[in-house]
Amino acid sequence: MMPFNRDAIKEGLFQQIAADAEAKGLIKLSTAEEREASWRSLLAENPNADGAVWVFAYGSLLWNPAIHVEQTVNARLEGYHRDFTLRTYIGRGSEQQPGLVLGLEDGLFCEGQALKIPAKKVESELSLLWAREMVSSAYIPTWLPMLTDQAEPFYGIGFIMDKSYPHYAANLSFEQRCHDLAFGEGSLGRAADYLFDTLTSLTEMGIEDALLERYAERVKQLIAEHLALPKAD
Repeated sequence: MMPFNRDAIKEGLFQQIAADAEAKGLIKLSTAEEREASWRSLLAENPNADGAVWVFAYGSLLWNPAIHVEQTVNARLEGYHRDFTLRTYIGRGSEQQPGLVLGLEDGLFCEGQALKIPAKKVESELSLLWAREMVSSAYIPTWLPMLTDQAEPFYGIGFIMDKSYPHYAANLSFEQRCHDLAFGEGSLGRAADYLFDTLTSLTEMGIEDALLERYAERVKQLIAEHLALPKAD
């Protein structure tokens, strides 16, 4: 399993993984120029007067942000919820057995964490964040109003699922998704651990997510059933 940390991302971890998959026709890798143009375009519309950038963490950014963060606060998005709708053949899955990772979907609400990048580090940290999250075009980074204990909402970047992405998996049944989560594994580890680590982080923050808890319960059952099967000679 490859290390999943700041240094590895800076050294091109995600590009290396994606390049291998692109050679097999499983993904279209974004270029460094495309990623920079994307975050610079978004940064030009930064609604925060102090020049800082907030990022909404709802999945792996909760337990492994890998960017320099000045402040964190619990935050809520209205009109979006997290779900496992991105099928992945790299990182948390393979060509033989894909896995799943989270994306923001329309409807309901999503509780997570707002991560503040100070103004003086915005460019370096967004470059790193895009190298991780925008290695392909699966997400649409968008300024979204985040609700916190503060009197007024403020805006942060949220990574919304692109429904036109070839591996968008909203058509999968709940049972199919649980199967991919239980058995998907790639160079970054198991899809099941991605689920469990996210749920653990939310629990530690005092956040309940009934859908993720339902996934976790069924995934644990599938793994236990698989481990109980007789081993072939």
